Amino acid sequence: MSTILVVDDEVKACELLKRFLEMKGYDVIVANNGEDAIEKVKNEKPDAMLLDIRMPGIEGIEVLKRIRKFDKDIGIIMVTAVKEEHIGKEALKSGADEYITKPIDFNYLETSLLVDLVMRNK
Repeated sequence: MSTILVVDDEVKACELLKRFLEMKGYDVIVANNGEDAIEKVKNEKPDAMLLDIRMPGIEGIEVLKRIRKFDKDIGIIMVTAVKEEHIGKEALKSGADEYITKPIDFNYLETSLLVDLVMRNK
C-alpha cells in the first residue's frame, strides 16, 4: 500500500488524518513542522503528502517549493483553513497537485489521494 506523509502543526489534526488514512489501508507518517516534513520526504520517500499551508516557521508553500526542487514525483495535496482563492492558485502554481480546505471532506480527500496515486502509477 502507499505511504502518506501528513504535515500539520496541529497535533490533533494529524492524529485524525492518520487514523482515517490507516483505516483506508495507507501507511502513514506524521510531521508537525516544515523542516521535519522535508527530512521525511528525503529519507522515507512517501508516495503522497497532505501539507498544511499555515504553519509556524516554514510555511507550507515554502515547504512545497523546497520539496519540488528534489522530488517531482511525490503527490502533494495542500490543506488549509484559509479559503482565499489566491492562496490555492499560488499552491497549484508552485507544484501542488490539489488544494483542499478545512474542515476536510474525507470522501473528497480519499478521492483526491486515489486519483493522485493512480496518475503517478503508484
